[in-house]
Amino acid sequence: MIKKKWCFLLLLFVFIGEITAQVYSELNNKKNDTTEYNYLLPIFGKKTHALGFDLPYSAGLSVNYLTQKSNIIISNVSVGFNNSELYNVDDLIRFNKTTATSNGVNIRPDIWVFPFLNVYGIFATANTSTNVDVSVVIPRINSSEELFRIQTSPNFNTTTVGFGLTPTVGFFGGWIALDMNFTWTDVDAQEKPVYAFVFDPRIGKTFNFKKPQRNISIWVGGFRVKVNRDTKGHLALDEVLPIDQWEQKVMNGQIKVGEAQMELDDWWNSLSPVQQANPVNIAKREGNQLKLNAASAVLNGAENALNTADSSTLQYTLDKEQETMWNFIVGTQFQLNKHWMIRAEYGYSSGREQFFGGLQYRFGL
Repeated sequence: MIKKKWCFLLLLFVFIGEITAQVYSELNNKKNDTTEYNYLLPIFGKKTHALGFDLPYSAGLSVNYLTQKSNIIISNVSVGFNNSELYNVDDLIRFNKTTATSNGVNIRPDIWVFPFLNVYGIFATANTSTNVDVSVVIPRINSSEELFRIQTSPNFNTTTVGFGLTPTVGFFGGWIALDMNFTWTDVDAQEKPVYAFVFDPRIGKTFNFKKPQRNISIWVGGFRVKVNRDTKGHLALDEVLPIDQWEQKVMNGQIKVGEAQMELDDWWNSLSPVQQANPVNIAKREGNQLKLNAASAVLNGAENALNTADSSTLQYTLDKEQETMWNFIVGTQFQLNKHWMIRAEYGYSSGREQFFGGLQYRFGL
C-alpha cells in the first residue's frame, strides 16, 4: 500500500510539476491543509488533494481575442466564371505576395479530466481578409509579358468549432505544456470547412506573490499550424475588382493575347522546314500555344461574365499552405485568484505574426 502511494506521488510530480496547462497556476504542496476536496473532477483529484496539492478549479470558461497576419503560398490554381469550365492558370499567373489577416473572438470552455490533462472546446467567430497581389502573364517567344496586375483584399466572415487537449509535465521547478487543437472553420466564400491542426508546445515557470492564490506565469515556446491544402469556393466578381477595372483589364488582355498569337505565328512561319522539324522548336510552339489558348479562354469567360456583372461569380480551386510552419511565442498569465486569470501571448516569425489575449473564470465541478 505504501509502495502504491509513493508510485502515485511520483506520477503526480512527473506529470503535474508546477503547471496546470491553460490555467498556469502553481500547484503548492500544502501538507497542513485539512480541507476536504468536494469536486468530481479531475479524476484522482481527491487523492492528489490528500497528498497536499492545491489543485486549480476543475472547470473554466475563457473569452479570448486573437489577431494574426501570415503569408500564404498558393499553387495549382484553376478559375472559371458563372459556373463554367475551370481552367488551370498556373502558367498564366504569378503570386507576388499573398497575406491573410484575421481578427476574432473565441470562447473556450475547459475541464481538467486528470490533474495532468486539460481538455477544451473552441467556438470562434472572426473577420478575415486576404491581400492578394497577382500578375497575369502570357508567353512571348523569348520572354513573358504581364497582361495586367490585380491587387485585391476580399473580406470573409468565419465561424470555427473545434476541440483541444493539453497534457503537462513538470521538471526542476518548471513545467512543459504540449497544447494541441483541431478546428474546422466555415468561410462564407468556400464550399467546405477549412481544417487546421495547431501544435503549441511551451516551457515556463510560475512565480507566487505574497498574497495567497496570486501568481504570475511566464513561458516561451513554439506555434505550428497546418491547414488543409485544397480549397474550393466562389466570389462575386465585383468583390475582386470593380467592374469598370475588370472591363479595361480584360480588353487590354485580349489585345495583348492577339499580339502574342501573331508573334508566335510569325516566328513559326519564319522557320525553315528543318527548323520546324526540330523537337525543341515544336515543344516551344506547342507550349506557348497551350498557354495562349488558356489565356484566351479565361479572358473570354471573364468578358461573358461582365455582361451579367450584377450576378457574375468567379469560381476557383487552389492549394494553399503557410509560408512558415513554425513561429516563436512568448507569453504570460496573471492569476488574481483561483477564479480569475488574465493571459497574453505574442508570436512572431518571418512569415507570421500573432497576438492573443484572454480573460478566464474557473469554478469547481
